[in-house]
Amino acid sequence: MTNIAAPLSPLSTLQLLTVFFDQPLNSGQLMTISSFFTRASRAFNGHPVASKLLVLCTLSSGGLLAYAESQSNVGSPSVVDDKPGESRKKRVVVLGTGWAGTSFLKYLDASAYDVQVVSPRNYFAFTPLLPSVTCGTVEARSIVEPVRKIIKKRNGEIKFCEAECVKIDATNKSVILRANFGTNLVGNDEFSLEYDYLVIAIGAQVNTFNTPGVKENCHFLKEVEDAQKIRTSVIDCFEMAVLPGLSEEERRRNLHFVVVGGGPTGVEFAAELHDYFQEDLVKLYPMVKDLVKITVIQSGDHILNMFDDRISSFAEQKFKRDGIDVQTGCRVVSVSDKEITMKVKPKGEVCSVPHGLVVWSTGIGTRPVVSDFMKQIGQADKRILVTDEWLRVKGCEDVYAIGDCASITQRKIMEDISAIFKAADKDNSGTLTVGEFQDVIDDIIIRYPQMELYLRSQHVQDLKDLLKDPEGNDRTEVNVEEFKLALAQVDSQMKSLPATAQVAAQQGAYLSRCFNQREQRKENPEGPRRFKSSGHHDFRPFRYKHFGQFAPLGGEEAAAELPGDWVSIGHSTQWLWYSVYASKQVSWRTRVLVVSDWTRRFIFGRDSSRI
Repeated sequence: MTNIAAPLSPLSTLQLLTVFFDQPLNSGQLMTISSFFTRASRAFNGHPVASKLLVLCTLSSGGLLAYAESQSNVGSPSVVDDKPGESRKKRVVVLGTGWAGTSFLKYLDASAYDVQVVSPRNYFAFTPLLPSVTCGTVEARSIVEPVRKIIKKRNGEIKFCEAECVKIDATNKSVILRANFGTNLVGNDEFSLEYDYLVIAIGAQVNTFNTPGVKENCHFLKEVEDAQKIRTSVIDCFEMAVLPGLSEEERRRNLHFVVVGGGPTGVEFAAELHDYFQEDLVKLYPMVKDLVKITVIQSGDHILNMFDDRISSFAEQKFKRDGIDVQTGCRVVSVSDKEITMKVKPKGEVCSVPHGLVVWSTGIGTRPVVSDFMKQIGQADKRILVTDEWLRVKGCEDVYAIGDCASITQRKIMEDISAIFKAADKDNSGTLTVGEFQDVIDDIIIRYPQMELYLRSQHVQDLKDLLKDPEGNDRTEVNVEEFKLALAQVDSQMKSLPATAQVAAQQGAYLSRCFNQREQRKENPEGPRRFKSSGHHDFRPFRYKHFGQFAPLGGEEAAAELPGDWVSIGHSTQWLWYSVYASKQVSWRTRVLVVSDWTRRFIFGRDSSRI
């Protein structure tokens, strides 16, 4: 008769699951077996393959014994409480895995914090190459890197949750999150995370300016999914145009591609689409080669108006040679499924143009979750989330915002001019000498970046020149009113930072450095002096360093604006663009994939399969 042993009390960390014997075991035999499995367990401890060790043994009596040990050190998606007696690490919650968030995680010393990353996408995308994805020059998977791969390389543990932030609770220092998976999966799709420090890096959304029909009838180019949809739609337009039974007018409408926005993204997409047609599609659809039209609509007077005038002019001339129609001074008032209506500013006329596909690329706007957060902290009247020069959100302690979702408000020097004068006037004489001004100029330049730009623009070589009277005569000292007059034009050099990947990446790197040195700088601050109080700021304010910007224009030509007022245009600049964008990839895997895609395109052309 087969006996089934009753469950035993825990032996070490082992659990006796099932015992089949012809004869029951005594306590000594059980202890011997327990000792054997304990030693075997230690030998296999830390095995990375299985979460449980299952051992099946046949005994001489013909019975079967099954043992299993649950490993206590296996990772779990849930948050593990700190061990009793240990000091709890400060929790840093990072929202977003774009340029700013990924750069922050890349340089953060995660061993010093409990880091939680939340994003609705489990990958980082190299967004400057999205226009290339729309036409198959580069494949979508070549420009993305899994987030878990990125954080796995970091020092310390970083936890990741694929979820979307739906609300930031500034009062209770928590974020409400929602997972967007299939409805057939079990578990709570909404949960919350508390934080000690919050880093908002969720980027921005496309700004439609509330133009009727844009959301329903336009394509955007902000995400990888957007680029893939455009790629499919372009092929759909050509396939539809070659179907029998269509009039020439209908074919022309299907093959009219409209780009709204003459910025870098819109211009690069128009150039990519032109190359795609001229180099690949014209061979596959020769019957409609004379019906294709590309139009760029720009509300300003020139395309690429944020670049040097020489680049803007060259781009317009090249597009004209390539047959790309550039409509400047036009504002889109509505978009339907068949036509786009725009107002020509100089004439005041309203006209409609039929289209087959419209790509809307006119700037960015604030995401709803950020807008709701701004109302909580008293920034409802602002267009975008405002931070100080240290990237701290104004009106909310321990919350930082980086990337496209926020804008730095630089403090004006005239707001603190009296405090600066008082701090520099060491002898309280009521006047400021050149020597006294020299003692504080370094702190002024660090605290107010516009001061350095002003000195450079005025070609000031000596501070004596700055303190000259209106007639140009030297002065050995100035009073507070004369000092105000001397610096009255400094704030005119204040500039907002562009919403680019370059700015976001630098902000992420800067903020991670502040987190890494937080405790050290409390004792040994590195920042400028506080003019309105005593002591120094812990850190220097964020300072953006511009390394230049590119504008690919098609036909293996590109334009570049480089540091030092250098402008480069032509084929050599395109090869510089290739090398820079390859080197800036987040991993060697994506670097190899992107270069191989470029090589494939040169040899075989672009793939026009509708997959």
